[in-house]
Amino acid sequence: MNKNDIFEIEITGTTDEGDGVGRAEGMAVFVPYALVGEVVRVIIVKVMKSFAYGKLLEVIKPSQHRIKAECEYFYKCGGCRFWNVEYEKELEFKRQHVQDCINRIGKIEIDVPMTLGCTSCKGYRNKGQFPVTSEGIGIYAQHSHRVIDIDRCIIQGEENPAVLMAVREWMAECEVEPYNEEKHSGCVRHIYTRCGDSGVMVCIVTRTEVIPHEKELVEILRERVQGLSGVIHNYNEKRTNVVLGRRFRTLWGKDYLTDSIGHCKFKLSPLSFYQVNNEQTKVLYDKVAEFAGLSGCEVVWDLYCGIGTIGQYLAKGAKKIVGIEVVPQAIENARENAKLNCIENAEYHCGTAEALAPKLRGEKPDVVILDPPRKGCEESLLKTVAKQKPKRIVYVSCKPSTLARDLRILEDLGYKTQKVQPVDMFPRTHHVETVVLLQRQNT
Repeated sequence: MNKNDIFEIEITGTTDEGDGVGRAEGMAVFVPYALVGEVVRVIIVKVMKSFAYGKLLEVIKPSQHRIKAECEYFYKCGGCRFWNVEYEKELEFKRQHVQDCINRIGKIEIDVPMTLGCTSCKGYRNKGQFPVTSEGIGIYAQHSHRVIDIDRCIIQGEENPAVLMAVREWMAECEVEPYNEEKHSGCVRHIYTRCGDSGVMVCIVTRTEVIPHEKELVEILRERVQGLSGVIHNYNEKRTNVVLGRRFRTLWGKDYLTDSIGHCKFKLSPLSFYQVNNEQTKVLYDKVAEFAGLSGCEVVWDLYCGIGTIGQYLAKGAKKIVGIEVVPQAIENARENAKLNCIENAEYHCGTAEALAPKLRGEKPDVVILDPPRKGCEESLLKTVAKQKPKRIVYVSCKPSTLARDLRILEDLGYKTQKVQPVDMFPRTHHVETVVLLQRQNT
Protein backbone atom coordinates (compact mmCIF):
# COMPACT_ATOMS: atom_id res chain seq x y z
CA MET A 1 0.00 0.00 0.00
CA ASN A 2 1.27 3.46 -0.95
CA LYS A 3 0.21 7.05 -0.49
CA ASN A 4 -2.35 8.17 -3.11
CA ASP A 5 -3.57 4.60 -3.74
CA ILE A 6 -7.36 4.48 -4.12
CA PHE A 7 -9.51 1.68 -2.68
CA GLU A 8 -13.12 0.69 -2.26
CA ILE A 9 -13.56 -0.55 1.29
CA GLU A 10 -16.36 -1.56 3.62
CA ILE A 11 -16.48 0.25 6.97
CA THR A 12 -16.77 -2.34 9.72
CA GLY A 13 -15.87 -0.38 12.86
CA THR A 14 -15.29 3.00 14.47
CA THR A 15 -12.22 4.42 16.23
CA ASP A 16 -12.33 6.05 19.65
CA GLU A 17 -12.41 9.42 17.89
CA GLY A 18 -15.37 8.51 15.69
CA ASP A 19 -13.56 7.75 12.43
CA GLY A 20 -14.65 4.81 10.30
CA VAL A 21 -12.41 1.72 10.08
CA GLY A 22 -12.12 -0.64 7.11
CA ARG A 23 -9.44 -2.88 5.59
CA ALA A 24 -7.47 -2.83 2.36
CA GLU A 25 -4.61 -5.15 1.42
CA GLY A 26 -4.74 -6.60 4.91
CA MET A 27 -4.25 -3.25 6.65
CA ALA A 28 -6.67 -1.24 8.80
CA VAL A 29 -7.60 2.05 7.15
CA PHE A 30 -9.00 4.92 9.26
CA VAL A 31 -11.46 7.11 7.36
CA PRO A 32 -12.94 10.28 8.91
CA TYR A 33 -16.68 10.83 8.25
CA ALA A 34 -17.30 7.22 7.10
CA LEU A 35 -19.97 5.25 8.97
CA VAL A 36 -20.25 1.57 9.90
CA GLY A 37 -21.91 -0.46 7.15
CA GLU A 38 -20.94 1.90 4.35
CA VAL A 39 -18.94 1.04 1.25
CA VAL A 40 -16.68 3.99 0.43
CA ARG A 41 -13.99 5.03 -2.02
CA VAL A 42 -10.93 6.46 -0.26
CA ILE A 43 -7.53 7.79 -1.20
CA ILE A 44 -4.66 6.84 1.10
CA VAL A 45 -3.04 9.95 2.62
CA LYS A 46 -0.63 8.36 5.12
CA VAL A 47 0.78 4.85 5.48
CA MET A 48 2.11 3.53 8.79
CA LYS A 49 3.59 0.11 9.61
CA SER A 50 0.32 -1.68 10.35
CA PHE A 51 -2.41 0.83 9.44
CA ALA A 52 -3.15 3.74 7.14
CA TYR A 53 -5.20 6.92 7.00
CA GLY A 54 -7.63 7.48 4.16
CA LYS A 55 -9.55 10.49 2.88
CA LEU A 56 -13.18 9.93 1.94
CA LEU A 57 -13.73 10.49 -1.80
CA GLU A 58 -17.18 8.97 -2.31
CA VAL A 59 -19.85 7.10 -0.37
CA ILE A 60 -20.79 4.26 -2.72
CA LYS A 61 -23.26 2.58 -0.37
CA PRO A 62 -24.48 4.94 2.40
CA SER A 63 -25.58 3.90 5.87
CA GLN A 64 -29.30 4.09 6.58
CA HIS A 65 -28.36 6.32 9.52
CA ARG A 66 -26.42 8.89 7.45
CA ILE A 67 -27.97 12.36 7.37
CA LYS A 68 -27.08 15.65 5.72
CA ALA A 69 -24.76 17.66 7.96
CA GLU A 70 -26.33 20.90 9.22
CA CYS A 71 -22.93 22.54 9.70
CA GLU A 72 -21.40 24.03 6.55
CA TYR A 73 -17.89 23.56 7.95
CA PHE A 74 -18.33 19.97 9.12
CA TYR A 75 -16.14 18.23 6.53
CA LYS A 76 -13.36 20.80 7.00
CA CYS A 77 -13.36 21.43 10.74
CA GLY A 78 -11.57 19.28 13.30
CA GLY A 79 -14.06 19.88 16.11
CA CYS A 80 -17.16 17.74 15.51
CA ARG A 81 -17.50 14.13 14.30
CA PHE A 82 -21.19 13.27 14.15
CA TRP A 83 -23.19 15.87 12.22
CA ASN A 84 -23.56 13.27 9.44
CA VAL A 85 -25.34 10.62 11.55
CA GLU A 86 -28.62 10.36 13.45
CA TYR A 87 -28.25 11.52 17.05
CA GLU A 88 -29.43 8.22 18.52
CA LYS A 89 -26.57 6.42 16.74
CA GLU A 90 -24.10 8.94 18.18
CA LEU A 91 -25.42 8.23 21.68
CA GLU A 92 -25.08 4.50 21.05
CA PHE A 93 -21.50 4.95 19.80
CA LYS A 94 -20.61 6.76 23.02
CA ARG A 95 -22.30 4.11 25.16
CA GLN A 96 -20.45 1.36 23.32
CA HIS A 97 -17.14 3.19 23.61
CA VAL A 98 -17.51 3.41 27.40
CA GLN A 99 -18.61 -0.24 27.52
CA ASP A 100 -15.64 -1.42 25.44
CA CYS A 101 -13.08 0.51 27.52
CA ILE A 102 -14.43 -0.76 30.84
CA ASN A 103 -14.56 -4.34 29.56
CA ARG A 104 -11.28 -4.37 27.63
CA ILE A 105 -9.02 -2.07 29.67
CA GLY A 106 -10.63 -2.35 33.09
CA LYS A 107 -11.44 -6.08 32.79
CA ILE A 108 -14.77 -5.28 34.44
CA GLU A 109 -18.04 -6.88 33.38
CA ILE A 110 -20.92 -4.41 33.78
CA ASP A 111 -23.76 -3.31 31.52
CA VAL A 112 -23.49 0.34 30.50
CA PRO A 113 -26.88 2.02 29.90
CA MET A 114 -27.67 4.35 27.02
CA THR A 115 -25.92 7.72 27.03
CA LEU A 116 -28.09 10.51 28.45
CA GLY A 117 -28.64 12.82 25.48
CA CYS A 118 -29.08 16.57 25.16
CA THR A 119 -32.33 18.22 24.07
CA SER A 120 -30.44 20.32 21.50
CA CYS A 121 -27.16 19.80 19.68
CA LYS A 122 -26.87 23.48 18.76
CA GLY A 123 -25.67 26.49 20.70
CA TYR A 124 -24.84 24.53 23.84
CA ARG A 125 -21.26 25.71 24.42
CA ASN A 126 -20.86 28.55 26.93
CA LYS A 127 -17.16 28.96 26.05
CA GLY A 128 -15.51 29.69 22.71
CA GLN A 129 -11.85 29.75 21.64
CA PHE A 130 -11.08 31.09 18.17
CA PRO A 131 -7.50 31.25 16.81
CA VAL A 132 -6.58 34.37 14.83
CA THR A 133 -4.19 34.07 11.87
CA SER A 134 -3.62 35.58 8.45
CA GLU A 135 -5.81 32.73 7.10
CA GLY A 136 -8.74 34.03 9.09
CA ILE A 137 -10.51 33.76 12.44
CA GLY A 138 -12.22 30.53 13.30
CA ILE A 139 -11.45 26.89 13.98
CA TYR A 140 -8.53 24.58 13.29
CA ALA A 141 -8.88 22.10 10.45
CA GLN A 142 -8.69 18.43 11.44
CA HIS A 143 -5.22 17.32 12.64
CA SER A 144 -3.62 20.68 11.77
CA HIS A 145 -3.00 24.26 12.84
CA ARG A 146 -4.50 25.58 9.62
CA VAL A 147 -7.37 27.90 10.50
CA ILE A 148 -10.73 27.72 8.74
CA ASP A 149 -12.27 31.20 8.57
CA ILE A 150 -15.85 30.99 9.86
CA ASP A 151 -18.78 33.29 10.54
CA ARG A 152 -20.29 31.11 13.25
CA CYS A 153 -19.97 27.69 14.87
CA ILE A 154 -23.38 26.14 15.44
CA ILE A 155 -22.45 24.40 18.69
CA GLN A 156 -21.28 27.73 20.15
CA GLY A 157 -23.47 30.32 21.85
CA GLU A 158 -25.33 32.91 19.80
CA GLU A 159 -23.11 35.76 21.03
CA ASN A 160 -20.02 34.56 19.14
CA PRO A 161 -20.81 35.69 15.55
CA ALA A 162 -21.15 39.31 16.75
CA VAL A 163 -17.86 39.04 18.65
CA LEU A 164 -15.98 37.63 15.64
CA MET A 165 -17.43 40.27 13.30
CA ALA A 166 -16.52 43.08 15.71
CA VAL A 167 -12.92 41.92 16.13
CA ARG A 168 -12.51 41.45 12.37
CA GLU A 169 -13.68 45.02 11.74
CA TRP A 170 -11.43 46.44 14.48
CA MET A 171 -8.37 44.61 13.12
CA ALA A 172 -9.08 45.76 9.56
CA GLU A 173 -9.84 49.40 10.40
CA CYS A 174 -6.96 49.81 12.87
CA GLU A 175 -4.52 47.61 10.90
CA VAL A 176 -3.87 45.27 13.81
CA GLU A 177 -1.83 42.25 12.74
CA PRO A 178 -2.88 38.65 13.43
CA TYR A 179 -0.45 36.25 15.08
CA ASN A 180 2.04 34.35 12.90
CA GLU A 181 2.82 31.04 14.61
CA GLU A 182 5.89 30.20 12.50
CA LYS A 183 7.57 33.57 12.91
CA HIS A 184 6.15 34.24 16.39
CA SER A 185 5.17 37.71 15.24
CA GLY A 186 2.02 39.78 14.99
CA CYS A 187 -0.41 40.74 17.71
CA VAL A 188 -3.79 38.98 18.16
CA ARG A 189 -3.54 35.24 18.88
CA HIS A 190 -6.99 34.17 20.07
CA ILE A 191 -10.47 35.39 20.82
CA TYR A 192 -11.78 33.74 23.97
CA THR A 193 -15.43 34.09 25.02
CA ARG A 194 -17.55 32.94 27.95
CA CYS A 195 -21.21 33.54 28.61
CA GLY A 196 -23.32 33.15 31.73
CA ASP A 197 -26.30 34.57 33.59
CA SER A 198 -24.52 37.92 34.00
CA GLY A 199 -23.64 38.37 30.33
CA VAL A 200 -20.79 37.85 27.86
CA MET A 201 -17.07 38.06 28.66
CA VAL A 202 -14.69 38.68 25.75
CA CYS A 203 -10.98 38.07 26.23
CA ILE A 204 -8.49 39.15 23.56
CA VAL A 205 -5.25 37.15 23.71
CA THR A 206 -2.19 38.88 22.25
CA ARG A 207 1.52 38.21 21.82
CA THR A 208 2.24 41.86 22.58
CA GLU A 209 2.02 43.39 26.04
CA VAL A 210 0.13 46.40 24.66
CA ILE A 211 -2.98 46.22 22.48
CA PRO A 212 -2.91 48.89 19.77
CA HIS A 213 -6.11 50.93 19.53
CA GLU A 214 -7.66 49.22 22.56
CA LYS A 215 -10.16 52.05 23.02
CA GLU A 216 -11.55 51.38 19.54
CA LEU A 217 -11.71 47.64 20.33
CA VAL A 218 -13.81 48.26 23.43
CA GLU A 219 -16.08 50.68 21.58
CA ILE A 220 -16.88 48.29 18.74
CA LEU A 221 -17.47 45.34 21.10
CA ARG A 222 -19.82 47.41 23.28
CA GLU A 223 -21.68 48.53 20.18
CA ARG A 224 -22.00 45.10 18.53
CA VAL A 225 -22.22 42.49 21.32
CA GLN A 226 -25.52 42.31 23.16
CA GLY A 227 -25.15 41.60 26.88
CA LEU A 228 -21.42 42.36 26.97
CA SER A 229 -20.29 42.39 30.59
CA GLY A 230 -16.54 42.74 30.28
CA VAL A 231 -13.58 43.01 27.91
CA ILE A 232 -10.30 41.52 29.10
CA HIS A 233 -6.78 41.51 27.68
CA ASN A 234 -4.64 38.40 28.14
CA TYR A 235 -0.92 38.63 27.45
CA ASN A 236 0.66 35.40 26.16
CA GLU A 237 4.15 35.97 24.75
CA LYS A 238 5.27 32.33 24.79
CA ARG A 239 5.65 29.93 21.86
CA THR A 240 2.96 27.53 23.02
CA ASN A 241 -0.28 25.81 22.08
CA VAL A 242 -1.79 26.90 25.40
CA VAL A 243 -4.36 29.60 24.65
CA LEU A 244 -4.18 31.77 27.76
CA GLY A 245 -1.14 33.30 29.43
CA ARG A 246 -1.06 34.12 33.14
CA ARG A 247 -1.39 37.93 32.90
CA PHE A 248 -4.81 39.58 32.58
CA ARG A 249 -5.88 43.19 32.37
CA THR A 250 -9.48 44.44 32.38
CA LEU A 251 -10.13 46.89 29.54
CA TRP A 252 -13.77 47.52 30.37
CA GLY A 253 -16.50 46.16 32.64
CA LYS A 254 -16.15 43.17 34.96
CA ASP A 255 -13.36 40.59 35.00
CA TYR A 256 -15.70 37.76 35.98
CA LEU A 257 -19.07 36.20 35.18
CA THR A 258 -21.74 34.66 37.36
CA ASP A 259 -23.70 31.63 36.22
CA SER A 260 -25.95 29.02 37.77
CA ILE A 261 -26.38 25.26 37.76
CA GLY A 262 -29.62 24.21 39.38
CA HIS A 263 -29.82 25.76 42.85
CA CYS A 264 -26.19 26.99 42.88
CA LYS A 265 -24.58 30.18 41.59
CA PHE A 266 -20.93 30.42 40.59
CA LYS A 267 -18.43 33.19 39.99
CA LEU A 268 -16.15 32.48 37.02
CA SER A 269 -12.81 34.02 36.12
CA PRO A 270 -11.27 33.51 32.65
CA LEU A 271 -9.11 30.64 33.95
CA SER A 272 -11.89 28.88 35.88
CA PHE A 273 -12.66 25.33 34.81
CA TYR A 274 -16.39 25.14 34.16
CA GLN A 275 -18.37 22.61 32.16
CA VAL A 276 -19.29 24.02 28.73
CA ASN A 277 -22.85 22.66 28.53
CA ASN A 278 -25.13 24.05 31.25
CA GLU A 279 -28.13 21.82 30.54
CA GLN A 280 -26.10 18.61 30.62
CA THR A 281 -24.02 19.74 33.60
CA LYS A 282 -27.18 19.66 35.70
CA VAL A 283 -27.94 16.17 34.34
CA LEU A 284 -24.39 15.12 35.24
CA TYR A 285 -24.47 16.61 38.73
CA ASP A 286 -27.89 15.11 39.46
CA LYS A 287 -26.42 11.72 38.59
CA VAL A 288 -23.41 12.39 40.86
CA ALA A 289 -25.83 13.28 43.67
CA GLU A 290 -27.81 10.10 43.05
CA PHE A 291 -24.69 7.93 43.12
CA ALA A 292 -23.29 9.72 46.22
CA GLY A 293 -26.46 8.80 48.13
CA LEU A 294 -26.04 11.49 50.79
CA SER A 295 -28.23 11.52 53.92
CA GLY A 296 -26.84 14.63 55.62
CA CYS A 297 -24.34 12.77 57.78
CA GLU A 298 -21.50 12.22 55.33
CA VAL A 299 -18.08 13.88 55.03
CA VAL A 300 -17.36 14.30 51.31
CA TRP A 301 -13.95 14.79 49.75
CA ASP A 302 -14.23 16.69 46.46
CA LEU A 303 -10.88 16.08 44.76
CA TYR A 304 -9.93 18.12 41.68
CA CYS A 305 -12.71 20.44 42.86
CA GLY A 306 -12.01 23.39 40.54
CA ILE A 307 -14.17 26.35 41.56
CA GLY A 308 -16.22 24.07 43.82
CA THR A 309 -19.14 23.28 41.53
CA ILE A 310 -19.79 19.59 42.29
CA GLY A 311 -19.17 19.80 46.03
CA GLN A 312 -21.37 22.85 46.45
CA TYR A 313 -24.11 21.24 44.37
CA LEU A 314 -24.04 18.38 46.92
CA ALA A 315 -23.37 20.46 50.05
CA LYS A 316 -26.93 20.72 51.37
CA GLY A 317 -27.07 16.91 51.58
CA ALA A 318 -23.68 16.50 53.30
CA LYS A 319 -22.27 17.04 56.76
CA LYS A 320 -19.07 18.54 55.34
CA ILE A 321 -17.40 19.14 51.96
CA VAL A 322 -13.60 19.18 51.68
CA GLY A 323 -12.29 20.40 48.33
CA ILE A 324 -8.77 20.17 46.85
CA GLU A 325 -7.56 21.93 43.72
CA VAL A 326 -4.10 22.83 42.35
CA VAL A 327 -5.02 26.21 40.78
CA PRO A 328 -4.87 29.01 43.41
CA GLN A 329 -7.38 31.26 41.61
CA ALA A 330 -9.83 28.35 41.42
CA ILE A 331 -9.59 27.83 45.17
CA GLU A 332 -10.17 31.54 45.67
CA ASN A 333 -13.23 31.27 43.43
CA ALA A 334 -14.44 28.17 45.31
CA ARG A 335 -14.34 30.04 48.63
CA GLU A 336 -16.13 33.01 47.07
CA ASN A 337 -18.74 30.67 45.58
CA ALA A 338 -19.34 29.04 48.96
CA LYS A 339 -20.17 32.47 50.36
CA LEU A 340 -22.28 33.28 47.30
CA ASN A 341 -24.31 30.10 47.91
CA CYS A 342 -24.46 30.60 51.71
CA ILE A 343 -22.62 27.31 52.21
CA GLU A 344 -20.91 27.06 55.59
CA ASN A 345 -20.01 23.35 55.57
CA ALA A 346 -17.29 23.52 52.89
CA GLU A 347 -13.54 24.04 53.22
CA TYR A 348 -10.93 24.26 50.46
CA HIS A 349 -7.21 23.47 50.19
CA CYS A 350 -4.81 24.49 47.41
CA GLY A 351 -2.39 21.91 46.07
CA THR A 352 -2.36 18.67 44.12
CA ALA A 353 -4.82 16.03 45.24
CA GLU A 354 -1.92 13.55 45.24
CA ALA A 355 0.08 15.63 47.75
CA LEU A 356 -2.66 17.01 49.98
CA ALA A 357 -5.07 14.10 50.35
CA PRO A 358 -2.70 12.05 52.56
CA LYS A 359 -2.20 15.08 54.86
CA LEU A 360 -5.84 15.96 55.48
CA ARG A 361 -6.69 15.71 59.14
CA GLY A 362 -9.97 15.36 60.92
CA GLU A 363 -12.92 13.20 59.99
CA LYS A 364 -12.32 10.57 57.34
CA PRO A 365 -14.44 10.73 54.20
CA ASP A 366 -17.59 8.69 53.79
CA VAL A 367 -17.81 9.61 50.09
CA VAL A 368 -15.03 10.70 47.70
CA ILE A 369 -15.74 12.55 44.44
CA LEU A 370 -13.03 12.19 41.79
CA ASP A 371 -13.21 14.53 38.80
CA PRO A 372 -9.68 14.45 37.31
CA PRO A 373 -8.43 15.85 33.98
CA ARG A 374 -8.27 13.63 30.90
CA LYS A 375 -5.10 11.88 32.06
CA GLY A 376 -7.01 10.42 35.02
CA CYS A 377 -5.72 9.95 38.57
CA GLU A 378 -2.25 9.15 39.80
CA GLU A 379 -2.13 5.63 41.22
CA SER A 380 -0.71 7.07 44.45
CA LEU A 381 -3.88 9.15 44.88
CA LEU A 382 -6.14 6.17 44.31
CA LYS A 383 -4.19 4.23 46.95
CA THR A 384 -4.49 7.15 49.36
CA VAL A 385 -8.25 7.33 48.80
CA ALA A 386 -8.65 3.59 49.30
CA LYS A 387 -6.69 3.76 52.58
CA GLN A 388 -9.30 6.20 53.92
CA LYS A 389 -11.93 3.47 53.35
CA PRO A 390 -14.80 5.68 52.14
CA LYS A 391 -18.05 3.79 51.67
CA ARG A 392 -18.51 5.13 48.15
CA ILE A 393 -16.40 6.68 45.42
CA VAL A 394 -18.07 8.63 42.62
CA TYR A 395 -15.73 9.02 39.65
CA VAL A 396 -16.51 11.64 36.98
CA SER A 397 -14.45 11.15 33.81
CA CYS A 398 -14.06 12.84 30.44
CA LYS A 399 -11.94 10.03 28.95
CA PRO A 400 -13.20 6.42 28.99
CA SER A 401 -9.77 4.80 28.59
CA THR A 402 -8.17 6.44 31.64
CA LEU A 403 -11.40 5.92 33.57
CA ALA A 404 -11.25 2.19 32.86
CA ARG A 405 -7.60 2.01 33.90
CA ASP A 406 -8.39 3.73 37.22
CA LEU A 407 -11.46 1.56 37.86
CA ARG A 408 -9.24 -1.50 37.55
CA ILE A 409 -6.87 -0.07 40.18
CA LEU A 410 -9.73 0.77 42.54
CA GLU A 411 -11.26 -2.68 42.12
CA ASP A 412 -7.91 -4.22 43.04
CA LEU A 413 -7.89 -1.95 46.11
CA GLY A 414 -11.19 -3.32 47.40
CA TYR A 415 -13.91 -1.41 45.54
CA LYS A 416 -16.63 -2.76 43.27
CA THR A 417 -17.94 -0.91 40.23
CA GLN A 418 -21.69 -0.77 40.83
CA LYS A 419 -23.13 1.70 38.31
CA VAL A 420 -21.96 3.46 35.16
CA GLN A 421 -23.74 6.29 33.33
CA PRO A 422 -22.46 8.07 30.19
CA VAL A 423 -23.69 11.65 29.72
CA ASP A 424 -23.46 13.50 26.41
CA MET A 425 -21.88 16.79 27.43
CA PHE A 426 -20.51 17.45 23.94
CA PRO A 427 -23.09 16.60 21.24
CA ARG A 428 -21.74 16.03 17.73
CA THR A 429 -18.17 15.54 18.99
CA HIS A 430 -16.58 12.19 19.93
CA HIS A 431 -16.16 13.19 23.59
CA VAL A 432 -18.29 11.67 26.34
CA GLU A 433 -18.54 12.26 30.09
CA THR A 434 -19.09 9.28 32.38
CA VAL A 435 -20.18 8.95 36.03
CA VAL A 436 -19.30 5.77 37.94
CA LEU A 437 -20.30 4.57 41.42
CA LEU A 438 -17.87 2.32 43.28
CA GLN A 439 -18.80 0.65 46.59
CA ARG A 440 -16.30 -0.52 49.20
CA GLN A 441 -16.35 -4.25 49.71
CA ASN A 442 -16.22 -5.85 53.16
CA THR A 443 -12.51 -6.60 53.40
